[in-house]
Amino acid sequence: MGEAREPSVYSIAAHRGFADALVAGLVPRYAEDDFGLARLTLLVPSSRAARTISEAFVRHSGETGLLMPRMVTVGDLDLDEALGSLLDPLGASDIPPAVEPTQRWLEIAKLIEIENAEAGKPPLTGAARLRLARDVARAMDRLLVEDVPPDDLWSDRILDMLGNLSGHWQDSLRLFSRVQVRWRVRLDELGRVDAAKRRNMLFERAAKRWRAEPPAHPIVAAGVTSAAPALARMLRVIAGMPNGAVLLPDLDLSMSDEAWEELGRAGAAPEPGGQVFGKQDVLTHPQYHLKLLLERMGFARAEVRQWHRKGESAAPPSRTHAISSLFLPPKASQSWIGIAPEKRRLSGVRLMTSANPEEEAQAIALLVREAIDEPEKRVAVVTADRALARRIVQHLSRWNIVADDTAGRPLSLTPAGRLIGLLADLTTHGLEPARFIGALAHPLIHSENRDARADWLRSLRKFDRELRGPWPAPGFAPLREIAAEAKISDWFEGVEQTLRPLLTLSAEISLAEALDTLVSVAEALAGEAVWAREDGRALSAMVEDLRLHSRSLGTQVAPADLAKVLRDCMDEIAVRPPYGGHPRVSIYGLLESRMARADLVICGGLNEGSWPQSPGPDPLLAPGVLRALGVPGAEFRIGLSAHDLAGALGAPEVVLSRAQRDSEGPALASRFWLRVEALLGDDLADKHRETDIPAILPWLDREPPEKIEPYPRPHPRPSAQQRMVKISATALDRLLGDPYQFYAREILGLRRLDPLAADPFGDPALRGTLVHDILDQWHKTRRDTPDLAIASFAEAQMREKQVHPLFWGLWRPRLVAALERFERWVDEAAREGREVIATEPWGEMIYEGVAVGGRADRIDRMPDGTLGIVDYKTGGPPTAAQVEAGYALQLGVLGLIARYGKFAADDGEVSGEATCFEYWSLAKKGGEFGFVEVPMKVGRKNTGLLTEKFLPEHERFLREAIGSYITGDEPFTAKENPDYPGYSDYDQLMRLDEWIVQLAQRKGEGMP
Repeated sequence: MGEAREPSVYSIAAHRGFADALVAGLVPRYAEDDFGLARLTLLVPSSRAARTISEAFVRHSGETGLLMPRMVTVGDLDLDEALGSLLDPLGASDIPPAVEPTQRWLEIAKLIEIENAEAGKPPLTGAARLRLARDVARAMDRLLVEDVPPDDLWSDRILDMLGNLSGHWQDSLRLFSRVQVRWRVRLDELGRVDAAKRRNMLFERAAKRWRAEPPAHPIVAAGVTSAAPALARMLRVIAGMPNGAVLLPDLDLSMSDEAWEELGRAGAAPEPGGQVFGKQDVLTHPQYHLKLLLERMGFARAEVRQWHRKGESAAPPSRTHAISSLFLPPKASQSWIGIAPEKRRLSGVRLMTSANPEEEAQAIALLVREAIDEPEKRVAVVTADRALARRIVQHLSRWNIVADDTAGRPLSLTPAGRLIGLLADLTTHGLEPARFIGALAHPLIHSENRDARADWLRSLRKFDRELRGPWPAPGFAPLREIAAEAKISDWFEGVEQTLRPLLTLSAEISLAEALDTLVSVAEALAGEAVWAREDGRALSAMVEDLRLHSRSLGTQVAPADLAKVLRDCMDEIAVRPPYGGHPRVSIYGLLESRMARADLVICGGLNEGSWPQSPGPDPLLAPGVLRALGVPGAEFRIGLSAHDLAGALGAPEVVLSRAQRDSEGPALASRFWLRVEALLGDDLADKHRETDIPAILPWLDREPPEKIEPYPRPHPRPSAQQRMVKISATALDRLLGDPYQFYAREILGLRRLDPLAADPFGDPALRGTLVHDILDQWHKTRRDTPDLAIASFAEAQMREKQVHPLFWGLWRPRLVAALERFERWVDEAAREGREVIATEPWGEMIYEGVAVGGRADRIDRMPDGTLGIVDYKTGGPPTAAQVEAGYALQLGVLGLIARYGKFAADDGEVSGEATCFEYWSLAKKGGEFGFVEVPMKVGRKNTGLLTEKFLPEHERFLREAIGSYITGDEPFTAKENPDYPGYSDYDQLMRLDEWIVQLAQRKGEGMP
């Protein structure tokens, strides 16, 4: 039976709502009294589309019910979906089975290794080789989907252009071609074909059968927009059958012929054998892929008819005209100058701008919350930014609105995936503190038993607190000592026994064996909770698949590559939530949103790089090679995302949303957003701005303005018993300059937690601790080895403490240079009778009934028998003026402790009169690192305390502090002296930003 003279090809305009309009037309056309639509076969692009159409059938039938048609998925490769049983019957024995994707990936990786070895190239690491194998597989699929024979890579038109390609592209093309040849030989050995080729064969098989013998019952292809040649040929057959039809979403029939031609060749070569894609083709246009599909189907746009039914949630017809004008190609868009107002207007469309993604997510959530207050109103949020989608889901939960992101999350970001990823990180990176704690704190560990989980967390928190600070040496031994200090040795013994197999893998191990070890450790920690939910089931399927094929192929991987390999695998798998969210709220990715419909559609993340996403070039085939082979370029996907936006704009109400900044800085508005603003013009664009929600947002988590009272400057007044605390030498200036800091630290007992694996490079305090430890150990070791050089000793200490490479490269040379000068000065002083008698001794005294203590960096015995106190500084030391003002009182307090108390040194107690006070700084001065500063008015100094007044003045400061704050009743006022250069650790606790401006204003006005 021949093809029909008039093809049954229809277009459903965007404003009609594809799914609802489709159902509204199918029911009267194909429904039978006794069978309903049971004899109709509906070809749909994906299972998501099938669900959307099913929901439309339910809405249309209402309470009467209806026998629905048989829906068969064509299968979307991007969604990793298979063909429906109609196109892929069990009895298709004439078509070879497809090779398993994981087997194919690992086989190609093996072929790459063989190819590189034969070419004399150095072997790639396991992770790089597997990643390259994935790229090769994608490139093969791309060519297979486009019906490009492998031999075309050796055709004259490709060979002729090789000389114009850079060396990188030549090498990539050569590698790809040779691996592809090897893979075809391997497929013949296996008796299998690639999945993409098998799809083409099945499409050809169905088209041939239906052409020869059209089915007795109707077949309708709805919403299929893939322009794959084999699929296009099958759609042509369906369109020509007596009971067949093809329905396309939003093919623009109102576009002028000139604009249509401006789109480019779109598969139509200007001469036989010519290129089917021109350099000037507008691949980014939303109609380009539909023009390509029509060209490959062999139909002209004039042969496509309008589908005149519309759905329940249809928008005004003027919306389609505006959408058509919005996306006109470059030359045709010049008509915007004289476009009629009714074709420019986008009634029902609003533009919403937010400051950042967090604010955008909150605004979108508020829009959803507002919309569902209206009964039966459906809301869809569409965004390509999965991070934004996750934020929206979290914000909706504050109103108990469960909204599932149907695009899913990468397996690597799910709880089960994170656990396996963290354990793999320990194998790859060793026992890095942050990764170690992150793995042990995972919420799945002991989650099946509440009491066991509580005990586990108590021990872990003790260990975490003790672990904070400088990075410990590698291995379990240092961590075992830390656990002993935290008094949780038994707990850590179990942890070590569980995790040790991860760190004892051989240098090159079978991937299957590595997975066995990971799974056994994960189950030992979390039990069956690893596999209990949907993410666990997806992880289980991935692990079993990898184990099966890697074991049969002998795939090897180094432990250093294991984390990357698994993360790459998990990133390829999307875990979609089970159904059960709010029935009127949906969150879609771009692929999932096709054919979906709602009364309000919110398009979020309309920035370049998100919608549309940046087109990534093929890593193996140059753009010119792809064009010569007849494969559309990377910009083709921008056109698909533009079509997704055009479809979303057909809803009755639409909100387009973007953030002005992202995590990296100012964000560039999407080209689609800019087109909307340009089409509307400044006046209309301002009228389309969404202003209510942004105005509400600032008050969402705040009280109304009239109820807000300014936060007062803190001035706590603890009881006399609470005030009786020890004063340290470093805290006296803090007590006088900012009493609140002293109160928070000494009375409340609040301390800043060091980060895990803190490195001296980024933390001055830890840098100072490192230098103090080096000097302390050097002086003590030097007693037995007087000739010990400080430079080699310091470098050995830094190696032992595993300082950060940046610290080693940038700070080590400076420190060593300064320490060598210190060594020279110590030796010179010794020759003059000055002797180092104690390093890092702790001293105490009782002064007016209060304990005062402090640690001296170094105490020297001067030639006259008095004491010299030295304080080491890695940065610039305090000036004499700062000491005189009471901002740096440490040295003076240590001198008072030497006078009225004692220091506990290794050789006994040290006390006496201190007459020498020095800062030994490692900073740069006079072109050299390292200098000595005396904090008194000596020599040419014009400021500072005289030598004879140095200790008496410090004693006055100490007496004043004790009398006012320790034994007295003065409040510990925050920022008592705003000029005091203290730390900012407690600024948030004192809520500084809420009152400091008012304080400055009052002082400027002369108020108390």
